[in-house]
Amino acid sequence: MDQSQFLALIAEHQGIILKICRIYRNTKEDRDDLFQEIVFQLWKSAPSFEGRAKFSTWMYRIALSTAIATYRKKKPAIHYTAVLPYAQEEQVDNGEQRERLYEALARLNDADKALITLYLEDLSYQEIAAITGLSENNVGVKLNRIKNKIQQLLNIKK
Repeated sequence: MDQSQFLALIAEHQGIILKICRIYRNTKEDRDDLFQEIVFQLWKSAPSFEGRAKFSTWMYRIALSTAIATYRKKKPAIHYTAVLPYAQEEQVDNGEQRERLYEALARLNDADKALITLYLEDLSYQEIAAITGLSENNVGVKLNRIKNKIQQLLNIKK
């Protein structure tokens, strides 16, 4: 893969990287740094991409590994309130709902963040299993548990 092909693929799939950055970093500066680090790691790993999996699957694997590895090294400070404010659904705009979701996601462990990120990208259990190395059944079980955790964090009553 040459540089122009690589850049075209990054441009086509940059939404993947941006979402991972948003989930693993709290500030714009940290998200920008992580974006650059992920692209760098993708470029370094590009010669190993054999095309057996979809490019997006390979990209997720590298991006999540990079986000988790740099997260553990850096240990960014996460600021959140002990109890998230509850608001009626009709009173909360999409931006506020999204921010509450990101706050809840920030409180999940690294493995749960990775799984829910892939789920929120509308990937199938089969695709998530291929990226994470878990079985499809295990992906389903873990995602149900993660959804319950998020509901609890958002104080949503079932």
